Order: sequence, then structure tokens, then C-alpha cells
Amino acid sequence: MTAQAKLKVTLVKSTIGRLDKHKACVTGLGLRKTGSSALVIDTPENRGMINKISYMLKVEEV
Repeated sequence: MTAQAKLKVTLVKSTIGRLDKHKACVTGLGLRKTGSSALVIDTPENRGMINKISYMLKVEEV
């Protein structure tokens, strides 16, 4: 078995006043407050959410 690639995602902008779909992507990635981070598996589904709200995130490969 190979280890799946992971991404560290950090929320750097607030969700106040954002579209509901963008807020859903934030919670789907496991983020809550500004400055919170989460490790997510690098899948097409997660990449799609990250691309949609890339203006609010900082992404690092782990």
C-alpha cells in the first residue's frame, strides 16, 4: 500500500459575507475559524473544494 498524499489547508480569510456554497466547502474541508488548519487527503473531490475557495485558503503539501 502506498501512503496517500496529504494537504495542510489553512483558512486565512473569514467566511462572513461569503456565498453559502463557499461556506459549505470550508466546513467540508474540516475548517472552522480563521487561522484553523486541517489535514486532508489529496483527492479530486477535495481539490475541487480547494480550487473553489482558493482565495480564502493557504495550501501546503505534507
